[in-house]
Amino acid sequence: MLAVSALPLARAAAQTADKPFRNLGGGPAGFPIRTRAARDAHQPFDFVDYCHSLGFGVAETRADLGTPEQIRALRQKIESYHMRVILDIPLPRDEAGVPAFDAAVQASHEVGVYGLHAAMTQRRYEQFDNLLAFQKDFERCQHVIAMAEPVLRKHRVRLAIENHKGWRAAEQAAWMKRVSSEWVGVHFDFGNNVSLCEEPSETLRLLLPYVFSCHIKDMAVELYQDGFLLSEVPLGTGFLNIPSMVEALQGKDPKMPFDLEMITRDPLKIPVFTDKYWATFEDAASPLPGRDLARVLEIVLHKGSRTPLPRLTGMSPEAQLKLEDDNVRLSIDYARRRLNL
Repeated sequence: MLAVSALPLARAAAQTADKPFRNLGGGPAGFPIRTRAARDAHQPFDFVDYCHSLGFGVAETRADLGTPEQIRALRQKIESYHMRVILDIPLPRDEAGVPAFDAAVQASHEVGVYGLHAAMTQRRYEQFDNLLAFQKDFERCQHVIAMAEPVLRKHRVRLAIENHKGWRAAEQAAWMKRVSSEWVGVHFDFGNNVSLCEEPSETLRLLLPYVFSCHIKDMAVELYQDGFLLSEVPLGTGFLNIPSMVEALQGKDPKMPFDLEMITRDPLKIPVFTDKYWATFEDAASPLPGRDLARVLEIVLHKGSRTPLPRLTGMSPEAQLKLEDDNVRLSIDYARRRLNL
């Protein structure tokens, strides 16, 4: 059975436990191997506890808040840890789902959450075969938020919608401008929109006015037959200008949470040389100009990884867990040395 003890990584964090992070946190998508290993070993794994063991000041998580006792227990935990929490709760699919969403937002308010997080899309270039299908799904997302916003406003809880490889930044920014609510904004992912041929600083420039919270990560790229490969890598080892991006976000809000999402996995394929990739950009409100493709390919050619991107395929479960822990530890070390979080 795979040993899932968190002690090696937690011990590294404990070396600086006298100075925990204020604004660096953990996003659950960045710890899939450790989460899966605990589940497979039938061991409890509380993500808030784990983030605290790493010295984080924020945790993004799901929680069962169906009873007053559960609400009180989570509030007491985050208060005792001097942490903030961002919750992922289901959004209403239709009008019949609004009461359940209302109850979940009220419970989140009683916990004292920093805010809510939602990833509403899949990978656009994989999910859709034509522009109409994309447009219908975008309309669905807009309708969901139109139902959710009055509930968020009533309970004074903010919802941050992630740029989750579904919309170009101009599309999402224009939507947020139309919503025009202090309770609905953006959960900014540092690297996702590279998959949509955006240079990260341009994605940040367009979405910055609406950002409430972040997924911090670094990215590396590599050419392949149908386009380029995209991987999360430890902070400071990819091509993103992490200090500059953090500075810009902290200029908007010095207390902004940065949840580490160092996803250890096989590289993602971004097939920009295929017809299907371009199917949803024909006559779109925010088309993908050829110059944007050229800029991203320039990054791939001139700033691409000099060594093959890491891959989990073929690795033992023990080796996968060690690699994830090492990637997280390297990112934490970089954050302590280079970022004021």
